[in-house]
Amino acid sequence: MTHTDPRTTKPLKFAAVGLDHGHILGLVHGLIEAGAECAGLWSETDTPHTAALAERAPQIPRVAEADELLTDPDIALIVTAAVPVRRAGIAVAAMRNGKDVVADKPGAITLDQLAEVKTAVAETGRFWSVAFSERTASRATVHARRLIEEGAIGQVVQTMGTGPHHLRPHTRPSWTFDPGLAGGILADIASHQVDQFLYLTGSTTAEVVSSTVGNFAHPEYPEFEDFGEVVLRSPNAHGYARVDWYTPDGLGVWGDGRLTVLGTEGYIEVRKNIDLLGRPGGDHLFLVNGKDTQYLDSGDVELPYFPAILDDVVRRGDTAIPQDLVFTATELALTAQANATRVGGLR
Repeated sequence: MTHTDPRTTKPLKFAAVGLDHGHILGLVHGLIEAGAECAGLWSETDTPHTAALAERAPQIPRVAEADELLTDPDIALIVTAAVPVRRAGIAVAAMRNGKDVVADKPGAITLDQLAEVKTAVAETGRFWSVAFSERTASRATVHARRLIEEGAIGQVVQTMGTGPHHLRPHTRPSWTFDPGLAGGILADIASHQVDQFLYLTGSTTAEVVSSTVGNFAHPEYPEFEDFGEVVLRSPNAHGYARVDWYTPDGLGVWGDGRLTVLGTEGYIEVRKNIDLLGRPGGDHLFLVNGKDTQYLDSGDVELPYFPAILDDVVRRGDTAIPQDLVFTATELALTAQANATRVGGLR
């Protein structure tokens, strides 16, 4: 399906500004598969991701200056996976040039940056979406939401999410280990779990009850946070998240991400990347309720995020992820990060 830009009656065009994290590959290819056309790429430096895109999509031009894309009137949407500290600035510049934005998480790394983004959204009428990929690219998480809406586990009371990651320091850019550039473990990784808490409990507001960050295993990076946890509470539900950089080499995937949703009549457990009992692939979902215990394959569940983004650009909608939810998830993660108790070897 090809989406048409109503301003030009041509296929909707987007561009990628900032290719510093591998999630840019999913953003670009997700939008192309949804029917958009990538008009250009800009990256300040060569990265493995610029090379991967050049190989997979050699027809996409790489431009010398970001402004060539930010000011191009034929481009309706900007995506960014720049170094996290730069994403909010890129988003604001894009919106003030009449473009909508999809950012890799974290879309902002401070509350001041988030305030600037909110101002730009209000003043320009453009939208700012953050691609929380552990939801937007997780068929099993979308499946869990559908089961909840069907009443499979009754009223949702709590979510528990874990986001373990494999560090492999020699493969990571230096900014990974600087929270002033990367944002910190709760602002970055735990934003996924905060988003899923809101998404699966139907909460529109929440508070951070407590949060912690630590460095227990990487003294060679004294400012790096390799552990984090956060407790959330909304008027109707509770949430707990734990994130870390401790995934061992023997697992075979980047992290054994898990999500448990507790309801008054049952529970759902999602194994996002691996089933330790040996079923291949990811997106494994287990449902337990008053009827039975089931393993459900989520492989055929459609992912609505990228088609919805393009529809929102064309129709000026708010369906991919409601703007207020993006703001709330980001604000909660940043608040948890800013107020976290520091433990372990952190200075």
